Amino acid sequence: MINYILVTHLLGATIWTGGHLILSLVVLPKALRDKELSGLMAFEEQFEKIGMPALIIQIITGLWMVHKMLPDPSLWFGFDNDLSVLISAKLAILTLTVLVALHARFRVIPTLSVARLNYFALHIATVTLLSVSFVVVGSLFRTGLG
Repeated sequence: MINYILVTHLLGATIWTGGHLILSLVVLPKALRDKELSGLMAFEEQFEKIGMPALIIQIITGLWMVHKMLPDPSLWFGFDNDLSVLISAKLAILTLTVLVALHARFRVIPTLSVARLNYFALHIATVTLLSVSFVVVGSLFRTGLG
């Protein structure tokens, strides 16, 4: 069963991280170069339909797997072993991702204009770096910190 949960988690990570890499490396540079919001907003609107469910799937499956590894949540923040350090790191990245995404969704996007495009680009770059960080830290569950 854990294998199916892991594969589901990895598929969610593929969608979430891959979508943000496409956004950052393909869509955003064109929007910045052309000073045009329509392509960027069209991508955001379409990606949100699969990206948000992918993130939710990652959260659910990630918590499920963590609970299987360390059933006592108080041990998740112990920092006395590699597993608790990695769990804490993933939860910290998740918290930062949620904060940046909420700020973008409710503060930046409603007032988005060409003049504020660079500010939105900073949010996109931040979420992309956080999503790649998710993947890197996730790989360390298998390979370890050392």
